[in-house]
Amino acid sequence: MTTTKSLLATAFMLASPATAMTSSAGDIAVRLIADGFDEPWAVEPLPDGGILVSERGGTLTHLRPDGTRTTVSGVPEVEDRGQGGLLDIMIPRDFETSREVYLSYANRKDDSYGTALGRGKLTTEGSELTGFKRIFQQARGSDNAKHFGSRIVEARDGTIFLTIGERGERDTAQDLQNHNGTVVRLRRSGVVPPDNPFIGMPGAEPEIFSYGHRNPQGAALDLNGNLFVVEHGAQGGDEVNAVVAGANYGWPVISYGRHYSGFKIGEGTAKEGMEQPVHYWDPSIAPSGMMIYSGKLWPEWAGDIFVGSLKSDFLSRLDGETFAEERLQSDETGRVRDVVEAPNGEIWFLSVYDGALYALTPK
Repeated sequence: MTTTKSLLATAFMLASPATAMTSSAGDIAVRLIADGFDEPWAVEPLPDGGILVSERGGTLTHLRPDGTRTTVSGVPEVEDRGQGGLLDIMIPRDFETSREVYLSYANRKDDSYGTALGRGKLTTEGSELTGFKRIFQQARGSDNAKHFGSRIVEARDGTIFLTIGERGERDTAQDLQNHNGTVVRLRRSGVVPPDNPFIGMPGAEPEIFSYGHRNPQGAALDLNGNLFVVEHGAQGGDEVNAVVAGANYGWPVISYGRHYSGFKIGEGTAKEGMEQPVHYWDPSIAPSGMMIYSGKLWPEWAGDIFVGSLKSDFLSRLDGETFAEERLQSDETGRVRDVVEAPNGEIWFLSVYDGALYALTPK
């Protein structure tokens, strides 16, 4: 049943009390948009000024511009287990005419669990997803509940990228006969594009676009339309990767981290035929959502990469050319799960600790 209630936070179309953080671009105001979420995982703005927020337990919330919130019905049943549940949201560019909403989630298939992708249509009043249909299911799922990946990105050509973790089964990230540790590429219907790189390779899953990833939980297009992902390493070795069709990103053969036991991973940090990250962190920051900024409110940050930290309570800003890092931190940046750019250029992020959505604006 769909329910509607007043926002727990100040209505997000109105001014709300703001704190501040310091940055290389000057002081930044931190404004609460809405709170009261349990394990928020993704946030997406809607063209009419509304906002969708997913919670890992399976709730999709519609925050309306008039300051009310609705629990959206018609969401698929999800496996709220370990790191799985209701995960990412993607609003396609033609939403105003298509009304389509794409969701990624942990889905049970027989005795295993895997990453799935589906779509439905949001009703005009925003209270229901109608006709929701699963369009992709990870092949050869796992009985564990780790490393679902699960970010969704719409490419400029209208195809869809979906990231999938290696499910804690390291060696499978090098096996093209499953989707573990990959970025997959699909048409919006779920059909495989005919120019995917492994079409026609015997045994290879045709949806695969790139492989050798560990657990990519952030993904975004740069200002030229190129795909980047950010992925968890083990003990150290979190990576930002520029994704190229058919490329192998090395996990678990190469890594800049170590096993949690302290032992060496694989063969070292480099190997012929395997891609190098454009940036890595050691020690780990436990990266999450990722956004590449347009420069609308902060022109000096155009093209810069923003990544949330689930471990160290900050937003990482990487210069888009040098990848030099600035860490943006305030009382609100506790276990940042997602970061997006709003239509007006504000930077929004989800804090798991606060169960809240915040906005950053120049002060």
